[in-house]
Formats: sequence, C-alpha cells, structure tokens
Amino acid sequence: MIQIPSDLNPGLVPLAFLLGTWEGAGVFDFPGEEKCNFGQEVVFSHDGRDFLEYTSHTWALDAEGNKVRPLESESGYWRIDKDRQVEIVMVRDQGVVEVWYGALADQKPQIDIVTDAVARTAASGPYSGGKRLYGYVKGDLMWVGEKSTPDVELRPYMSAQLKKVVTPEEVAEMARNLPDMPDDGIAFFR
Repeated sequence: MIQIPSDLNPGLVPLAFLLGTWEGAGVFDFPGEEKCNFGQEVVFSHDGRDFLEYTSHTWALDAEGNKVRPLESESGYWRIDKDRQVEIVMVRDQGVVEVWYGALADQKPQIDIVTDAVARTAASGPYSGGKRLYGYVKGDLMWVGEKSTPDVELRPYMSAQLKKVVTPEEVAEMARNLPDMPDDGIAFFR
C-alpha cells in the first residue's frame, strides 16, 4: 500500500511510492568485472522540501547470501515537475557525479531516466553514462540499470527486486487501523 505522508511536499505526491527503506537482492554483470549476486538497501526520504533524498548501498554476496564486500554506494536528490518530468543529481562512491533526466510513466508507478551529464574524478573508473528503469510492482520496488564506458556500449549491468522494510512503529500504526475483530478472533474467518 502506498501511503502519502501529510508533510510531503504536494509536488512530490507522484513519487510517494518510492518513500521508505527498501532491501533486497539482485545481479551484477558487466564486462571486465566479476559477475555476482548483490544485496541492496535503498532509502528514499523527505523533509518537506521539493525533493526526495536518496541513498543506496550494495554489497557482493557469496553463494550462501553472506556479505562479501561493498559493491557500490550512491546518494542524491530526486525532483519531479508538474509535467511528470524527473530530474536527479547523484554522487557515486567511485568518484562520479551524474545528472539524470526522465519521466514518470502515465497511469503507473514507473520511472525511466537517462544520464544527461557525467563528471568523473581522476581516480574513477571508465564511465560514459547510464539508463535506469524503476517500477513499483505488486508492492516491490524493482529496477534495472544500464551503463556504458568508452569501451563498452550501453548494456544492462545491475538489476534488483527490493521489499519495503516495515518499522515497529509502522506495524503499530497498522494494528491501530485494523477493523474490530470478534471476541474470539476466529469468527472473522468463518
């Protein structure tokens, strides 16, 4: 269920489906790098202003699902205008800063974005740009990322399926909003 916080900037309502902490796993595969499964935590939050704050941390997983090493981290700010155009400023731990543009799909919680500008430090690896698709599907946040380098054409390299993390406070709020149950609790299921 998508909840819209009362203190959310009204212009951000179309992005409300992103809000919260999301955790899950995916696959990383790019030429010249070790293919692996990865774990991920993504947080979308807000403070009432006209943007969502975004952080993502990924880590390589071994065959048993244990964390092996950090993979990628990024943070940024997401905005949307009245025409459902999305703009993102993102910083990656590898020394890359990106500006992304795209759009929120009509009638569904799906966002397509592409890089418009990329700046890299001298220490960063080769990177030319990227493309991403985010979608809210049956309560999960799913995404696929593509990237290119001077030597590799744009191609998928990461994708993940993330579940929303529910805090104890959110569980308590859900419990308060449950309908009254019959005294024995069993009659409800008859």
